[in-house]
Order: sequence, then structure tokens, then C-alpha cells
Amino acid sequence: MATQPQRSFIGIGLALGVAIGSAIGVAMGNIALGIPIGIGVGVAIGAGLDAADKKKRKDRDGDGGTHAASSVFVGDHGGPSKPSHADNDGGGSDAGGD
Repeated sequence: MATQPQRSFIGIGLALGVAIGSAIGVAMGNIALGIPIGIGVGVAIGAGLDAADKKKRKDRDGDGGTHAASSVFVGDHGGPSKPSHADNDGGGSDAGGD
């Protein structure tokens, strides 16, 4: 089975963001402000497209929703536990009357 090469939309978003940011900067009369705004917006859009593409690929490949991190938080149900207050016999030092 041939796999498709991994692609990234961040570079595309960055390039478009610089172009659009430059145009906005010229329109505002402040290119030095428009370019960083465009870069930020472009990277954010690119990252969002990357996440959507990754999810679409995972759904298409039929991962089935199993994740490596899903077994990390499985509790230890057979080990010793801390005693609760119900386990006390009532003769503890909390009685206070001495």
C-alpha cells in the first residue's frame, strides 16, 4: 500500500499571510504592522488546516479511535489503598478529652 507524503499547510498559510499582510499594511499606511499581523493570521490558518487534514487522514485510514495515550490513565484497581475514616476503630487520637 503506497502512502501519501506528509504535507504541511503552515508554509502555504505563511506565504499567503505575508502577502495579505503586506497589502493590509499598504492600505493602512504601515507595512511594518501589516506584515506581522499577516504572518500570525497565516500561521494560525495553516495550523488549523494541518489539524483538519490530519484528522481527515486518520478518519480515512480507519484508525478506529485507538490512541496510544488512551491506556496511560488506567488506574491500579488491585493495589493497596489508603485507609479511609470508616476503617478506624474509633479509638484514634482525634477523640480529644485527655
